[in-house]
Amino acid sequence: MIRILPGKRRTGSAAKTIDSRNPFRVIIRSLYDFKQRRPLLSFIAVRFLSMLIILFLLGFAVFGLMSLAPGDIVDKYAQKQLLAMSETASGNEELMSEEQIASIKRELGLDLPFYSQYMRWLHQVFIEHDLGRSMISRAPILFLIKSRLINSIILNLTSLFFLTGISFALGIYFSSKVGTRTDLAATFIALFLHAFPGLLLLILLQLFAALSGLFPVTAYPDFPYSEAPARFVFSYMHHILLPLIGAFLGGIGGTMRMIRATMLDQLGQPYITALRSRGIAEWRIYLTHAFRNTLNPYITSSANLLASLFSGSLILEIIFSYPGIGRLMYDAVRQEDINLVLANIMFISLLVLTGMLIADILLALVDPRIRYSKK
Repeated sequence: MIRILPGKRRTGSAAKTIDSRNPFRVIIRSLYDFKQRRPLLSFIAVRFLSMLIILFLLGFAVFGLMSLAPGDIVDKYAQKQLLAMSETASGNEELMSEEQIASIKRELGLDLPFYSQYMRWLHQVFIEHDLGRSMISRAPILFLIKSRLINSIILNLTSLFFLTGISFALGIYFSSKVGTRTDLAATFIALFLHAFPGLLLLILLQLFAALSGLFPVTAYPDFPYSEAPARFVFSYMHHILLPLIGAFLGGIGGTMRMIRATMLDQLGQPYITALRSRGIAEWRIYLTHAFRNTLNPYITSSANLLASLFSGSLILEIIFSYPGIGRLMYDAVRQEDINLVLANIMFISLLVLTGMLIADILLALVDPRIRYSKK
């Protein structure tokens, strides 16, 4: 007689039969197996799903906060019309009646609760594949973002390229001069630039441009590219030089100090001593071994760097009258253009979340110690 002991787990076809009766357990088991076989892909999938949830909640919060502001676009337009009529002191203008105001609000969906407006916007984006139109200019939002996005990309990526390259070069160089007068002077200057207010720096640079006449006060040419392409390129380089200097000076201090401190920490590790005892050249120790380990904290801290450049360039674009995505967002918030505000905020938030995901993937590629492994 064969007796089955209690508490024993069934294996083989019997276990598969039991699991197949519970679809939920089958799904959980499949996800667990996928995570074991493809840990990095499963991590990316989970982060992507969390990105969608965060963007959904963020859009809901934006609609809720915008609804707390007094009035809306239609009310402000009617107030401006009334103010203009009182200033001209003429009765020839016809004011919008209450019926017309209510009709326009119904057409724009402004008479609905904010959550209904948000669901209507989601349906328009995901079902109709349309970001909508600006409530002020009535232009397609996708067209407005595309026309400004290329300007912000050129400005921010150029700033990021020079900031990263020069920061690494200076950080590595001054880490080799630790304790010298050169290192003390560089540390003081970096700390001063890091503590200096960025807004005041941009204002001083614009004041310098106005007084000296060496640079244009604005950061964009006053004629279109189609009029004279070659002349536009040289004029654009001249106009954008001073804002790039301002962005570079505002970020070089903190980035260089972080790289220098990380390099000094790596140079004090036991593996550096072992490499030197083997007679490895000093430049190889700096550039091949210590430099690679310096990338880890930089990648971690730069997860929000691209998005912070886009959001941080808002002040720069306003001061230097640069037609970028930051200034477009500022005008949209000031005019309470909810469709344009939400599209801009979603874009910046998507950059933040994407930057964090890319930083995690790069860390796994650069440092084998933190790669996701099968356990």
